[in-house]
Order: sequence, then C-alpha cells, then structure tokens
Amino acid sequence: MRSRIGLPLRLAATLLALLSFSLAPAAHAAPLDDAKARGLVGERPDGYLGVVDPDAPADVKLLVEDVNEKRAREYETIAKKNGTNAAAVAALAGAKLIGRAPAGQWVMDASGSWKKK
Repeated sequence: MRSRIGLPLRLAATLLALLSFSLAPAAHAAPLDDAKARGLVGERPDGYLGVVDPDAPADVKLLVEDVNEKRAREYETIAKKNGTNAAAVAALAGAKLIGRAPAGQWVMDASGSWKKK
C-alpha cells in the first residue's frame, strides 16, 4: 500500500523534473519566450498557457494551442505514473510555472484575471 504522504512527494519530484525541461519543446522555447516577453501569452494556474492579448497574431494562438496539447499529454503521463489525475498534476505545474515566471510577465490569478508579475 502506498503512503498518502509519498504520493505528493513523488508527484512533486516528477513534476520538478518535467519543469526542468520547461514543458515546452526546445523548438517552441524562443517563440514562446518572445510571446511572453511581448505580453501576448501568460501562465495560468491550471498549468496551461493563456492568450493574454485577444488581438495576438494567429501564429501565437497556434503556438499556445500546440504547447497546451503537449502539456496535457505530459500531465496525463505523470498522473498515470503517480496514481493521481491529470488535473492535480496540471494545477501543481501551474503553481510552479507561475512562481518561476520572471517579473514583468503576465500570469493569471485564481480569479481568472491577468496580472503582471
């Protein structure tokens, strides 16, 4: 029987390893960093990216969609590996990603409002 305390620790360790690879493939790193720096994209507490500026170019919106699909697959993989659900993994990732966001980037708060960090 697995310890209830062990699950959060295993989940956190797995998630930290995943976050060390930034959840976005290297091919997306530069465009994603650029979109974040330009205030077009931000991190949400649910572990996914959001489009901050509704007038963002179509390629930025497609990038967000693509990264979010990849994140969803990763969250599902981690959840299965740790005996939990993907939403819990995504929420933990969201908190970590928002915490790691540099000052000046946009993040969504718990009420769903975009705030500059």
